[in-house]
Amino acid sequence: MTEANSRSITTNQQGLHEKLDEIVTKHLKAEFKKPIAVHTQRAFDEVNKRVQAFDGPIILDSCCGVGESTANLAKHHPEALIIGIDKSSHRLEKHDVEYKQSDEGQYILVQADLNDFWRLALQAKWQPSHHYLLYPNPWPKAKHIQRRWHGSAVFPYIVKLGGQLELRSNWNIYVKEFARALELSGVTAHVEAYENEQAITPFERKYWASGQSSTRLLAQI
Repeated sequence: MTEANSRSITTNQQGLHEKLDEIVTKHLKAEFKKPIAVHTQRAFDEVNKRVQAFDGPIILDSCCGVGESTANLAKHHPEALIIGIDKSSHRLEKHDVEYKQSDEGQYILVQADLNDFWRLALQAKWQPSHHYLLYPNPWPKAKHIQRRWHGSAVFPYIVKLGGQLELRSNWNIYVKEFARALELSGVTAHVEAYENEQAITPFERKYWASGQSSTRLLAQI
């Protein structure tokens, strides 16, 4: 049974961040030169062996948390290799114990920093058919705009990786900001309210049980 105890987003923003366009445009023009962390390079190299040997679509489940969404996506896309990435080993270690849905489908869970992993994937010429960003940390305080994926220096790499992008959030402004960032990148996104009988992440389940709604972004990049 799910407890309906998820708190609503508290923010000092009433709409899109006033500096969003300036920040995104700066990142689109600049080169991201941060060195790749050794642990992420090692993790990527291991996963890349599987990817290069796999004859089928590759799907990314970024910010996968405990990997419940990754397992669910593997059931929905049995022809694909789903790669769930999260920076937290603590969350990933919970996967088999509590959140593994079944043994259906093919997927890998990897602990890595997405700031590095996405850049390495592009360098290795990955071409994901789909890219899911399900309920990333919204960083709702206005001063944290550059911690949101669309406000970060790595955002251009999300665009360059391409594929069918799907983002979900319980904070409508986050999704609208992401859509605007894509627009500045030359990509048109569709934003809509999202609901389903079946939640595919623990966060989604908690939000809906608490009476919160989800907003979804869809874009073919």
